[in-house]
Amino acid sequence: MPLIRTIQINPGSRLGVWKIEEEEAFFREKVNISPAIHHPHKRLQHFAGRYLLQELYPGFPVEKIQVMQSRKPYLDSHSLHFSISHCGDNVAAIVSSDSAVGIDIEEVKPKIEAVSHKFLSLAEQAFIDPVHALPHKTICWSAKEAVFKWYGLGRVDFKENMQLAPFIFLQKGFLTCNFNKADKIARLYLQYLMEDGLCLTWTNGSEDLTIVRAENADTARSGYSGH
Repeated sequence: MPLIRTIQINPGSRLGVWKIEEEEAFFREKVNISPAIHHPHKRLQHFAGRYLLQELYPGFPVEKIQVMQSRKPYLDSHSLHFSISHCGDNVAAIVSSDSAVGIDIEEVKPKIEAVSHKFLSLAEQAFIDPVHALPHKTICWSAKEAVFKWYGLGRVDFKENMQLAPFIFLQKGFLTCNFNKADKIARLYLQYLMEDGLCLTWTNGSEDLTIVRAENADTARSGYSGH
């Protein structure tokens, strides 16, 4: 069975990675959906992602998944939070009954180096390990992709709206991202894992700072000093 990894993050959250080796018919037998996707490999990825959701959470209602204008898939009931990512023949998914989640899987490829100036601020570029620059930047890109999926509403500037706290390059570890938009301010906690030329990054923990920022603004306007 090509379920190559599962991680039980906490009692209500689980993720998995699936290596696609099956034909589309294998997934069609088990996933009762008819996606309007014409490209064969993209359709195969789509089926595999939905199938993986059911592997992680038996009884997951894949037939009830809807898609926002931003292309984020969701359940209208909001009973479960989930995120899916595809990379070649690899599919990653995370399911949580507790809170919003985001996941991303990436290959370590030179194209990330070529566009890194578009998603890394000067402060973020400063902590990149020069000896392991490409994989370190891949982790940063993957982390911001996971945060983008956690947010889910699109229109995010990866350089301006997401700031990663400095972290050293390791094969696996933790990092923090500050997310700042007019409608949402939060601090997210992420984990990542580098293995076999792939980077897997996910978040299922965050602090919503929007209310705190609003309260501080109200206090400033009122002139209240707390004394």
